[in-house]
Amino acid sequence: MSVRLANANGRASLVIGDRLLDVERGSNGRFSADPMAAIQQWDSFTEWARGVRPGDATTPLRDTDLGPPVPRPAKVFAIGMNYRAHAKEAGMDIPESPVVFTKFPNCLVGPCADVELSSAFVDWEVELVVVMSRRGKRIAEAHAFEYIAGYCAGQDISDRRLQFADRPPQFSMGKSIDTFGPIGPTLVSIDAFNNPNDLALTCDVAGERMQDARTSDLIFSVPQLVAFLSNLCTIEPGDLIFTGTPSGVGSTRDPRRYLKEGEEIVSTIEGIGTLRNRCVAPR
Repeated sequence: MSVRLANANGRASLVIGDRLLDVERGSNGRFSADPMAAIQQWDSFTEWARGVRPGDATTPLRDTDLGPPVPRPAKVFAIGMNYRAHAKEAGMDIPESPVVFTKFPNCLVGPCADVELSSAFVDWEVELVVVMSRRGKRIAEAHAFEYIAGYCAGQDISDRRLQFADRPPQFSMGKSIDTFGPIGPTLVSIDAFNNPNDLALTCDVAGERMQDARTSDLIFSVPQLVAFLSNLCTIEPGDLIFTGTPSGVGSTRDPRRYLKEGEEIVSTIEGIGTLRNRCVAPR
């Protein structure tokens, strides 16, 4: 049985159907209320979670109560230009190695959080987000999934004005503004997916389908990314990898199309779920 870990009102919670079980209470204190602790003890946590009876989960699941399932990762990697169709629409060559930047953890918010627009040039990017479960260095592609807890859906919200304000462009700040990293709705264990390398993902803005692709179009697959990154940095439990966005972003359209106040971004990934994020003015 696959496992879905949620951050419900700041507490680690197991999702079973449309109900929640508080992890600390349900485990009689074996696991703490901190969602990060469950990820750091992923093997023992999932072993316990698979033994929980469905009737033990009695709290109604409300998406508006959910925060980011991984609230405090040590590292948030992000990959640019990692879908073939996106490289084509941007007029860019296929990269020979992963294009890596960072999103700072302050940007992470839950699946129904508002996105605060920092300018009139803020763009959407639906992405598959990988959550690591074990410490590792120089992980082989063939063993990558042994180090992965599971997947979340994500949005790599991007202020294009800031990103391309000068030459060379700088990615990290334009993609790390507060609220620019919705993830969730839950962390879904990797065994939930028949083929974890081929999932459908879509993004709608104001009711219009903007992105519609499959992760099989990734230039660098999830195992390749784990191997590449772990060859350079020690991977820690809870580290995130935003794996890149498919074609259909606003900055490559003619005319260009950016997010406006009052619009809702709806991002869905097969087998994971949906993010619903309303665009608002800065607070």
